[in-house]
Amino acid sequence: MANTAFLFSGQGSQYPGMGKEFYDNFPAARQVYECGGDILGFDLAKVSFEGPEEQLGRTAISQPAIFACSMAAWAVAKQLCTPAAVAGHSLGEYAALTAAGAWGLEEGFRLIGARGAAMQQAAEENPGAMFAILGSDETTIAQVCQQTPGYVLPVNFNSPAQTVIAGELEPVQQAAATLAEMGFKAVRLAVSSGFHSQLMASAAQQFAQAAAGIPMAGPQLPFYCNLTGEKFLPGTDLHSYLAQHIVSPVRFHQEVGAMAADGIDTFVELGPGKVLTNLVKRSYKGLAAYNVENCKTLEKWKATLA
Repeated sequence: MANTAFLFSGQGSQYPGMGKEFYDNFPAARQVYECGGDILGFDLAKVSFEGPEEQLGRTAISQPAIFACSMAAWAVAKQLCTPAAVAGHSLGEYAALTAAGAWGLEEGFRLIGARGAAMQQAAEENPGAMFAILGSDETTIAQVCQQTPGYVLPVNFNSPAQTVIAGELEPVQQAAATLAEMGFKAVRLAVSSGFHSQLMASAAQQFAQAAAGIPMAGPQLPFYCNLTGEKFLPGTDLHSYLAQHIVSPVRFHQEVGAMAADGIDTFVELGPGKVLTNLVKRSYKGLAAYNVENCKTLEKWKATLA
């Protein structure tokens, strides 16, 4: 559809049972999990549907599990609608690029498996923290981070009222406390390091080595990207982009604005939860947003297509 974009969920959205209804009811979705299990060497469906939550929360597991849930939703949704554009939040970009034809499903699982493993190792070697700051503007947050001793910086620009900071544990905690004293809400995220920061530099190097032999093509659908917040430029080297993406900020709010400026007025989130759906609804008036993560939400969205 000329005015619809598909969005793909990011890390932290996982929960036991995600994707199971699609797996049970749609052969194409079941094939996604079977492919992932074959490539990754473990029962992806079992851990996605049964947990336990602690195991599912490990970066090396949660990233391919969220990717699988998003691709299962894509396998169903693409039969109903061809999107005018795709985008994802952090690891969601791998699902978006798979949907856009930059590589096949098997290559997508190889890439996200390598990314999750590399980031898990980097998190263990370089512990840190992340806090979502609610209610403050980007400038104020950046100033507080700059004034805080140690390594802390804004890394996720999610909406005008939500920015995530990351870095070394004590500086992040201090910056979050300062912002809380200023009247803003600071919520610690359930991660063990500072993603999208230089704490992930070793992960970017490890991932680049693992991904070097995986062929990539330019996306065949318009793809709006985290690094620039704009439409992905033809000719950009995807291998370099993906490695840089691991240590660079996510400009999600900006890319939603860029899509809206290009005529997109309906956003459909494919994957677990509705974090991106809510960010779109709260950030821009006049935009419709739906999440598709199970049969109920699928039917709700389908009703709007009639």
